[in-house]
Amino acid sequence: MGRMTKDHELRYTQSQTPVATFTLAVDRDYKKGEEKQTDFIDCVAWKSTAEFVSRSFSKGMLCVVEGRLQIRAWEDAAGNKRRNAEVVVENIYYGASKPKEEMEKMSGEDPFKSISPEDDGDLPF
Repeated sequence: MGRMTKDHELRYTQSQTPVATFTLAVDRDYKKGEEKQTDFIDCVAWKSTAEFVSRSFSKGMLCVVEGRLQIRAWEDAAGNKRRNAEVVVENIYYGASKPKEEMEKMSGEDPFKSISPEDDGDLPF
C-alpha cells in the first residue's frame, strides 16, 4: 500500500495491448524516534487492469496493489547489463475513499445527493 508519486503512464504494445506503469511511495514500518524511510516501488499493469488504473488513479492517491515481483534484465545502449525490479499488478484497490470532487469529476454529478424517486403508488414488485 502506498501513494502514486506521479500520474501513471499508459502505453500500448505493437499488438495494441494496454500497459500502465507507475511508482508507489511506500513507507517502511518504524519505531518511535527512528527516522521515517520510504521505498519507491515501480509497478506495471497490463490489459484491463492497466485501463482501470488509467481511468481511476492519479498522483497522490493511496493504492493497495496485489501482484508478483519480477526482475527484468536488459542491455543498455552502451552495452551495460542492467536489472530492474517491478511489481506486476494483478489487482489494485483504493486505499482510501475518493474525495467527493473526484467522484463528481468522474460521473459529472454529485454522487452523494439524495435521490427521491417519484411515487406513482405502485410497488415495483
